[in-house]
Amino acid sequence: MGIVNLTPDSFSGEGHRNDMAQALQHAEKMLREGAAILDVGGESTRPGAVPVPLEEELARLVPFLKEAVRWQVPISVDTYKPAVMQTVLDMGVDIVNDIWALRQPGAAQVIAAHPQCGVCLMHMHRDPQTMQSDRMVGDVLPAVKSFLQGRVEALQALTVSADRLVLDPGIGFGKTVEQNFQLLAQQDQLLDLGLPVLAGWSRKSSLGTVLAQEGVVPEPAHRVVASVTAAVLAVERGARVVRVHDVKETAEALKVWQAMRLNAGAH
Repeated sequence: MGIVNLTPDSFSGEGHRNDMAQALQHAEKMLREGAAILDVGGESTRPGAVPVPLEEELARLVPFLKEAVRWQVPISVDTYKPAVMQTVLDMGVDIVNDIWALRQPGAAQVIAAHPQCGVCLMHMHRDPQTMQSDRMVGDVLPAVKSFLQGRVEALQALTVSADRLVLDPGIGFGKTVEQNFQLLAQQDQLLDLGLPVLAGWSRKSSLGTVLAQEGVVPEPAHRVVASVTAAVLAVERGARVVRVHDVKETAEALKVWQAMRLNAGAH
């Protein structure tokens, strides 16, 4: 899943708010490099990000999507606003990727009314404004697993079938560095829920923390090798989707991993 940020304040530093042609070129490049899904966002969810008004988010998304939906490739939109979900699904978007796991009023109902769309449900502690100042405490995996199971059950009560759902443990969303790596180490336990797992490690601050030298943390764009490593480790632990900025590098690393798997029994 290749990330296309249509924002001026992306934490990773590659937003395309003011150049739609550049954003489309970037998306096409990701597809050539191996992306199977484009994940498009019109509002930053980085820690401390200011919420974007509905009209502004749509103004960022709609021009891009009008062109991109013609490409006949799977497109996901990263949003938590029901009105945005309604608009983009009506335009032909395939997947809603919601950091709130459809907890905003009316969001689940929009999804239930679009029986063909996929949904990514993510665990987030608190909200983007407060999640890093008041992080989770205790054993993170049981809490994340219980939350995701509850969201799946709530959607199934609305007749949203399980085969439409993907689960995201929400790396970095209100967790400590140690908790994020615990989620990676124990990620295979999320497979007990019987649904595909999405992992979003790309350029995250936890990677910057472990890469820091003499107190200097590398900028997000300089965390590529660490991001690719985390993506491969996530796939090795059962992730079916990895959400990444660096598609070419991740795709190449996964080809090596797949070659090893295919030849594991060869003599």
